[in-house]
Amino acid sequence: MSVQENPKFPPILFLELATPTSALVKEMASGLVRIALECDKTAGRGKLLQEPVWTMYCNGRKTGYGMKKVCSESDKEVLRLLQAVSMGAGVLPTEIEGAEGELMYMRARFERVVGSKDSEAFYMINPDGTGGPELSIFLVRI
Repeated sequence: MSVQENPKFPPILFLELATPTSALVKEMASGLVRIALECDKTAGRGKLLQEPVWTMYCNGRKTGYGMKKVCSESDKEVLRLLQAVSMGAGVLPTEIEGAEGELMYMRARFERVVGSKDSEAFYMINPDGTGGPELSIFLVRI
């Protein structure tokens, strides 16, 4: 999961999630998707988006963990390829360590809502302006 304020800027949040993109797309096809990422509140913590490990819940079910990740050169190349995509889902051909494969992506615009220093939410904006968000992501320090 990559959160960028602008497609030309580096991500402000870059996480490897426990749930593959294909599973999220499948969940979205059947209705609304709510992802909650929780981390422990401990003394001396910095900014919320800098937390290294998150417990992930998808529609109320614990699905594993999200780990903060450093953007590799191959990650930067994918983000560069997707700069022109404003929204949508698709597949990119990839070559990872000599093996060919596919990388599924989903790109959308989100409204960012900061609740406090310990909570933020991202609500997907529907392109036609109707209905509520199909995907919401909540980050909470508890």
